[in-house]
Amino acid sequence: MRFFKPYLQLARPHQYFKNAFVWLPLFFGYKLLDSQAIWLTFWTFLAFCLAASSVYVFNDLKDISEDRQHPVKSCRPLASGAIKPSQAVIFLAILLLLALALVAAFLPPLIFLIMGAYLVLNTVYSLFLKHLAIIDVFCIALGFVLRIFAGGLAAKVPVSHWLVIMTFLLALFLALAKRRDDLLLLAEGHNTRKSLDGYSLEFIQTSMAIMAAVIIVSYILYTVSPETISKHGTDQLYLTSFWVIVGLLRYLQITLVEGRSGSPTEILIKDHLLQAIIVLWLLCFFLPFYVFIP
Repeated sequence: MRFFKPYLQLARPHQYFKNAFVWLPLFFGYKLLDSQAIWLTFWTFLAFCLAASSVYVFNDLKDISEDRQHPVKSCRPLASGAIKPSQAVIFLAILLLLALALVAAFLPPLIFLIMGAYLVLNTVYSLFLKHLAIIDVFCIALGFVLRIFAGGLAAKVPVSHWLVIMTFLLALFLALAKRRDDLLLLAEGHNTRKSLDGYSLEFIQTSMAIMAAVIIVSYILYTVSPETISKHGTDQLYLTSFWVIVGLLRYLQITLVEGRSGSPTEILIKDHLLQAIIVLWLLCFFLPFYVFIP
């Protein structure tokens, strides 16, 4: 078990929550009860988890020296010396081959293109785009958009422009919160990333407020649009906006008041109030879609 633990840490399975975005087209497309769609989306989720782990390994290989100066990242297997770079390269190759094998065995060929775009985007991001302010957070947001396109293709559900817009905006909001945490670490004397030269706390906090406002407005417009009302057969979806507003305010509170914006995944795992808000929002959608609507 001790042999596998560093590799498990290197793969970062706690980050796999991000890949849950592949399920969104399935949810909004009324296919949560479609066993074939569920099965294909599961393989998509698993393939993206493996691909994401390969990206994490590549990023850690490139940033060994920087991670050793970071108060948290210095404990990562490569930075701490628990795994040798040569071992990490082999592990990366295995993860990547498994991800591509899953796509080849179970999923539509077009997902190869999306997976390829995801891998290229993250490789270029790790090499130099993550050092460019604003561009770095846009790359992160695009990665989430690619996930929903892969999920839609697997489940055979068209991805609406509303879903693309709101996924992009939400991912941008979360990425900005992470940059705020990086800035706080920089203020404490920890050198984190070059892109921080293009950020300030005032800029990030203003940008987060703007993103939160745009997300709320976009969501409300989505719920009251004729297209949405026609598709879902109800004009009451605007009521779910309450949970979106509360959820965003809670995340802003966590970030700006409690100072816990370091990892969106860890926040989701540990914050029970945010978990409750998300569950209630899901129920508000699930009940009308799958119970009350024939």
